[in-house]
Amino acid sequence: MDKKFPNRIREIRKDQGLTIEDLAERTGLSVSYVGRLENGERNLSVKHLSLFADALSVTSQDLLVQTESSARNIVSVMGRIGAGAEILPDEEQIPPEGLYEIETPFPLPDDAIAFEVHGESMWPRYDDGDIIICWRQGIVAEEVLGWEAAVKTASGNRYLKRVLRGAETGTYDLESHNAPPIRGVRLEWVAAIQSVIRSGQWRKLTPAARQRLVQRMTGSK
Repeated sequence: MDKKFPNRIREIRKDQGLTIEDLAERTGLSVSYVGRLENGERNLSVKHLSLFADALSVTSQDLLVQTESSARNIVSVMGRIGAGAEILPDEEQIPPEGLYEIETPFPLPDDAIAFEVHGESMWPRYDDGDIIICWRQGIVAEEVLGWEAAVKTASGNRYLKRVLRGAETGTYDLESHNAPPIRGVRLEWVAAIQSVIRSGQWRKLTPAARQRLVQRMTGSK
């Protein structure tokens, strides 16, 4: 059975009285390709997520399918990042549940993970304390060419970088603000940036605060 990637593009398009031809014209994509995205036959990459959000005048989060069972305002922070610096700590030092959990201003699916920007080296793109949201399940690097993504190289290094095609087939160049580029690496894992939560819009959860939040979300006492 073919894998499906559900989204709300068709629902929002119809609510706005647009035809699929209208949406294709707004996005600059072919009608057949828009149809495949609407049907969930293609993954909605971060590039297309932003493209359709702008075309439909909604947020990227509005395009994602959320269910009562999977949506939550809690996400695990799996490491800290800076420009040119690896995502820290080492993967082997991170417990399965992450370093800590935070409360987010909007619901996220169960497979969401987060990284916290540390220091000022990511300016002007990100500020100290910003949270980068990705999906735990990796995607194909070709889907984020020209865009920033969390990546793990074949040598085990992990970065938040802009991904570009390398000089040799199967390799990629990694670039970021305030750091020299990394050329010709092979990637083992790539996760698109799905959203950014600015510093001050999230809070670290204690066990007691987490329990209260879960009770509030589920309506239990």
